[in-house]
Parts: sequence; structure tokens; C-alpha cells
Amino acid sequence: MGEGPCFGAACEGHPVFRIEDLTTEVVRWRAYAPQAHALGTGSIMGFLLYTEHEHDLGALNFYSRKTGAFTEISETAGWLLASHAAIACSGARDHAQMRQAVETRHVIGEAMGIVMAERHVDERQAFDVLRRSSQTQNVKLRETARQLCEPGPRCIDHERC
Repeated sequence: MGEGPCFGAACEGHPVFRIEDLTTEVVRWRAYAPQAHALGTGSIMGFLLYTEHEHDLGALNFYSRKTGAFTEISETAGWLLASHAAIACSGARDHAQMRQAVETRHVIGEAMGIVMAERHVDERQAFDVLRRSSQTQNVKLRETARQLCEPGPRCIDHERC
């Protein structure tokens, strides 16, 4: 809906929302509040998930059917949980990026080996062939390398094919 406590925390940069009575937020969230209330939501807390280096991890929300369900103690507990969740999300993102980087490097290395064997060139020259092909095709280098590593006929230099 483009609005609400989660959206506000994640996209508008508000670090925390504690809405004690969702019916009082109809003006603020004209689309979200009535629908959430119709589903039985009475109060909400939303926390921005961020670390020192990442500010776009999303938000963590807590919902209650009762109005006034969340207190300052709830907010403190929510901050603790949000902090742990942000660290876990950040770590998972870092792990996924490292895994993708290793896979990309492996494919590029394999493609360079193919070019080196077929063209009898050194590593630098093989990389230059891949880079030029990537630029000529206007695709990412990893995609050019992946295509070259696929079984079947291959052509790395489209001007000479």
C-alpha cells in the first residue's frame, strides 16, 4: 500500500513506531490503517532494521489485537530483537554476496582457461578477450563467461564468427 508502520520504518527512515491504537492513525495511513484494523489489529510496533553500515535491511513489526498492548518495556525488548535480526540479516546478505563473488570468479577463471587453451594466450590476454566480448555484447562479464562455459559451439569474438 506504500504506507504503514513497516513502510514508515524502512522507507522513511523512522527508527521505531509504537502505535497504541490503530484507529487513531486513520489520517496518517488512510489505506493501511482501516484494513489492518478490519483484520483485527489493535496496536503495532515497527522497528527499522539497520546496522552501522547498512540502512536498508527492512523492518520488524509486532502486532496485537488489543489496543495499548505495547509499552516502553515492549519497545526496549523490540529494539533488542530488531538489533539481533538486523545483524542476522546483514550476515546472511554478506554470506550470499561472498558466495556469488566466489561463483562469479570461478566461472570467469574457467572461461579464461578456455580462451587460453583455444587461443594460446596468457591470462591477461584471455581476460582482455572476455572483457572486449562483454563490452561488444553489452552484457556483464560474468554472463559472457557463463555463456562461454556452456557445452556446445562457442564464439567469444562475435566479429570473427
